[in-house]
Amino acid sequence: MKLSDYVIDFFAKQGVEHNFIVSGGAVIHLIDSTANHSKMEYICAQHEQGGAAAADMYARVTRNLGITMTTSGPGATNIITSVCNAYFDSIPMICVTGQVARFRIKKSKKLRQKGFQETDVVSVFESITKYAKLVLDPLEIRYELEKAVYIAKEGRPGPVLLDIPDDLQRIEINPAFLRSFVPEKTISPTLNREIEHLIQIIEASNRPIIIYGAGIHCSKTENEAVDFARRYNIPVVLTWGGADLFAHSDELNMGCIGVCGPRSGNFAVQNADLVIAMGTRLSQLITGGKQDLFAPKAKKVMIDIDSEELTKFGSDTFMIDLPILSDLSLFYLAMKSYQDPLKSDRFARWRALIRSWEKKYPICPPEYYEIKDRVSPYVFIKELSRECKEGDIIISDTGANLSWTMQAFETKPGQRIFSAWNNTPMGYSLPASVGAALGLKKEIVCIIGDGGLMMSLEELGTVRRHNLPIKIFLFNNKGHGIQKQTIDTWLNSHYSAVDESTGLYFPDYKKIAEGFRLPFYRISVNQDIRTLIRKVLGHSGPVFCDLEIIENQKIVPMLKFGGGLEDLDPKIPQEQIDAVREECMQLSYAEMT
Repeated sequence: MKLSDYVIDFFAKQGVEHNFIVSGGAVIHLIDSTANHSKMEYICAQHEQGGAAAADMYARVTRNLGITMTTSGPGATNIITSVCNAYFDSIPMICVTGQVARFRIKKSKKLRQKGFQETDVVSVFESITKYAKLVLDPLEIRYELEKAVYIAKEGRPGPVLLDIPDDLQRIEINPAFLRSFVPEKTISPTLNREIEHLIQIIEASNRPIIIYGAGIHCSKTENEAVDFARRYNIPVVLTWGGADLFAHSDELNMGCIGVCGPRSGNFAVQNADLVIAMGTRLSQLITGGKQDLFAPKAKKVMIDIDSEELTKFGSDTFMIDLPILSDLSLFYLAMKSYQDPLKSDRFARWRALIRSWEKKYPICPPEYYEIKDRVSPYVFIKELSRECKEGDIIISDTGANLSWTMQAFETKPGQRIFSAWNNTPMGYSLPASVGAALGLKKEIVCIIGDGGLMMSLEELGTVRRHNLPIKIFLFNNKGHGIQKQTIDTWLNSHYSAVDESTGLYFPDYKKIAEGFRLPFYRISVNQDIRTLIRKVLGHSGPVFCDLEIIENQKIVPMLKFGGGLEDLDPKIPQEQIDAVREECMQLSYAEMT
């Protein structure tokens, strides 16, 4: 059996149906083997970064592996950004790179290059993968493949890279003589003491908050997380990566939090007396840059599978009072053995108070609907969320379009919202939508900015080639809006390299759509939003929709970078903030029982 045939058959037996590739001399045997396999199809990306982004999203939506294959040298280095996305977001992706033939591989690291298009791929990728290996012995291929899959999925998931030389791919092997990989047995921790402590803290709390993040999805514990919150009736705030865990209308869902979070969610965290964080690493986009000001009066509990995340803060001013090192599935399983300590819904008034802030400080106030000459991104996202159905998939890009989406989209049951949460490269959502459409075989809503589209424009060819049912909504503000907002803050609006007047160029998107033979719509005013959204979503295939949004529209609210959430929002008078704090302090234990 040819070794490349064995590799593809191995991945097909893992339930992977699509291999995202860009052809090259050092990977042709693996691609040929894919073409000849009855249960695996190759998908030609237009750029290696796009192919890896599609594989990343394929893994996210199928909850299985994503596979991408590229050639040596530039083919391999072109996937770096997408590998970072998977590494930082804990996505199990297998990257297979072709390498020059073994006799052409340099023997010394001091030698820059021996073989044509040779790059020391393992050294390049070691810091952004869970495991990277140059395979030199054909008899080790089964061992390395099984090890790669195990490492990609076990514990905190992440990407793995296997570098396979061209001559190794075409060697004949006998599968019967290949040794297998046997992982070491792990001992599950005993959590009794930690759980008893947690229950005591909850019982003593008056204003608790649960923070759920993308790790709930990574650990596949969505049902358990929802059950945990309902068991104690604790209000939940969500990071962007966990924003789809609850429907918007759910009584426990208090919305998102963070630097661009709604005021109500941030008020809740800042006035809580207990914060329980699960599936979130509490990054500075959640806590604010001054982490010592995050939830200053609250006891903090954090459950995480990665010990480094629990110990990273290293400050006397921001400490985790109860760190619990555990896989979330094991944690929730252990929790089931304890009786419910709370006999009544003690936190109903606390939840009602948070809800009152949501009504008082809406993300999309009525005046946004009164704008006549352009499209308000907040109104558009609000209307899009009304028109999307239960179970729909929404993929947003980065920057302002991601912020507006996460601030204003009101989730329905079963919907999923995706992005590259922690690396957030421009241009991710278009190739990611390709992976999602193929993985789920259903319609995808793709939201992208004009800057991001210019970095992934070529993947419109992949969309058209496979006639994928992707509805592309382009947020066209003729520039890099979030960068302009940052420059407004730090450089007194002295713009450079952020729009056409300062160095960028943008094409006629109608002609771009026509060039790729995509149906085209343009929404120019708020009044047309609902009608044209329905037309776009009503198409059976791919559609391109250009949104002429307000060019100077800001992300509101947005904390100044480096600030602390205790600063809350400079646009809200101090007396209103003081009133919020006073309302919280009036919620005594006696009043809530």
